[in-house]
Amino acid sequence: MVGVAIHPTAVVDPGATIGENSRIWHWVHICAGARIGRSCSLGQNVFVGNRVTIGNNVKIQNNVSVYDNVTLEDDVFCGPSMVFTNVYNPRAAVSRKDEYRDTHVERGATLGANCTVICGTTIGAYAFIAAGAVVNRDVMPYALMAGVPARQIGWMSRYGERLDLPLRGNASTTCPHTQERYELVEGRCRCLQP
Repeated sequence: MVGVAIHPTAVVDPGATIGENSRIWHWVHICAGARIGRSCSLGQNVFVGNRVTIGNNVKIQNNVSVYDNVTLEDDVFCGPSMVFTNVYNPRAAVSRKDEYRDTHVERGATLGANCTVICGTTIGAYAFIAAGAVVNRDVMPYALMAGVPARQIGWMSRYGERLDLPLRGNASTTCPHTQERYELVEGRCRCLQP
């Protein structure tokens, strides 16, 4: 593990893979089957399960548990104490380890502090989940989601700026920070930059 910094209190089970220049902070536990990319940061008290794939440049803040069947693509941000689930209807007295549902977080998405992502959902590229929101269905790329349950309230740029676009219909705008152009076509947003 070239250039990987692992705090002495962290537990990394044999077999886990961690990409170069990643930082593993206090009291982290990474299970044997986990695959973590380059230049990642796992904050204090993070747990990473066996069947987890984490891309490059992912930031996972303090007190986040990334359970089995979760995939985080490159550049994902997981805010402090946000929650993933992997069983839809858990019961202590009923074993459901064969019923885990896949959760997929696409490139560049932000999961705000204390939000909850219910298993079986896909969060689109560069989507932004507000602090405290509960995601219980798929989220479109660039969507800004808030509330319980989470509802779309706008659109976000790749830079993390709110875009001046209606929720539905056809329109175009420019990111106020980067000047990248965005287009809304039939209720779906896309960036026109390469």
